[in-house]
Amino acid sequence: DKGGKIQVNDLLAIIGAPGEDISSLIKGGSQAASPAKENKANQPEPAANAAPAAPQAAAPASGPVLDLSTMQEVILMPRLSDTMTEGVIADWHKKVGDAVKKGDILADIETDKATMELESYKEGKLLFIGAEKGQKIAVNDLLAIIGDEKKVDVQKIVSASKTKASPAAAQAAEPAKETSASASVTAAGAVSAPASLNGDGRVKASPLAKKLAAEKGIDISKVHGSGDGGRIVKKDIDSFVPAAAAAAPATAAAPAQKVSAPMGQVSFDEVPVSQMRKVIAKRLAESKFSAPHFYLTMMIDMDKAVESRAKLNEVASVKISFNDIVLKAVAVALKQHPAVNSSWLGDKIRINHHINIGVAVAVEDGLLVPVVRFADSKSLSQIAAEVKDFAQRAKNKKLQPSDWEGSTFTISNLGMFGIDEFTAIINPPDACILAIGAIQQIPVVKNGAVVPGNIMKLTLSCDHRVVDGATGAAFLQTLKGLLEEPLRMLV
Repeated sequence: DKGGKIQVNDLLAIIGAPGEDISSLIKGGSQAASPAKENKANQPEPAANAAPAAPQAAAPASGPVLDLSTMQEVILMPRLSDTMTEGVIADWHKKVGDAVKKGDILADIETDKATMELESYKEGKLLFIGAEKGQKIAVNDLLAIIGDEKKVDVQKIVSASKTKASPAAAQAAEPAKETSASASVTAAGAVSAPASLNGDGRVKASPLAKKLAAEKGIDISKVHGSGDGGRIVKKDIDSFVPAAAAAAPATAAAPAQKVSAPMGQVSFDEVPVSQMRKVIAKRLAESKFSAPHFYLTMMIDMDKAVESRAKLNEVASVKISFNDIVLKAVAVALKQHPAVNSSWLGDKIRINHHINIGVAVAVEDGLLVPVVRFADSKSLSQIAAEVKDFAQRAKNKKLQPSDWEGSTFTISNLGMFGIDEFTAIINPPDACILAIGAIQQIPVVKNGAVVPGNIMKLTLSCDHRVVDGATGAAFLQTLKGLLEEPLRMLV
């Protein structure tokens, strides 16, 4: 019905004469139609003897299929974050043949946001691992088998895990042969043929392949497609090497014939992109190019905040930082300006009544944003202790997905690096992010006299789909008042 969802390749409609028996199609005929269609497309004419080909192609998939998710001996790659689609085996703590107890750490899994320890919830001997150190494995794919080697049929389980990919592999067999042949010609130095075109002259490529080609500056018409019917897919873009680049080494050898010695040598390293870096790139690129950003900067007189912090730290059990003071002030200001504490959801705007503030934390591989939940209801000491705990666990790679999910507003502080001011990219699905600069001692005019002052610049990045200029400015005015008169935060 209208508004309903349907999977790709599921039955959408049946067209025929009134009174025709369509029960077999509804019960599963649509599934058999796909192989037949492929077979027919590969034949020069609809010969009668082509009919048996479909059952022969389907034969390997027949027989009982094991449901690995219900098997006690099987460990599948878990989804360790909301955006995770695959993980990388950072390290194995156990090897095949080792005894495993419940609670033992099996492996370190690098997800799109952090490297996390995978704890075993089974006991027995480690009989099989689905990927070596450094290899990728998709969510819900076979990761390990643990059990009694006398009772567990490892080969049967491994075979069952591979049957999921067999239909796709069969469909891709012919294009793969063509791709292999064309790759050999290209490697020999021939100019590669242009990509396959649709009837209207457009290149046949998946939306993702087009997007990646645009990002990398690749002329997609020069790429060979390995997909169905020569369609260009993601792996074709990833593996594409321009003809000019392939010839570069021979061209680069020419300057070596010159008598004069070179002034320097071109040198670089190429490192694999980590899962975390991939997600940072993807999410922030989407944010930057889908959310219309605008920026508001305000100067804050931090004299009284500096005095208040010094007095608080004389009695506080946890040292309070300026970042903690700003976070608390932001929480109080958001309570007065809920429109800034919002998210764009396409056909509606969500105005959040709870205040969960994400705090950007730099780690070795990138950036994490743990969340201080219900920050408006917490004291400065509680906020300081929580932020310090997050920072320590982030550096030790001990944060859990629940720690970084659910923010409604984000702050990013580079003041400790001496950065005066900067603009930050909004952290989806938040509508705003606050960039905090360093506190500078500069001359200011107060009561007609030039005196030294402690000035800090704050820059608010706003999603114009949700927050207008006046709304963002009003929020900053409230925040300025709270930071310049910190006692107001206690009211």
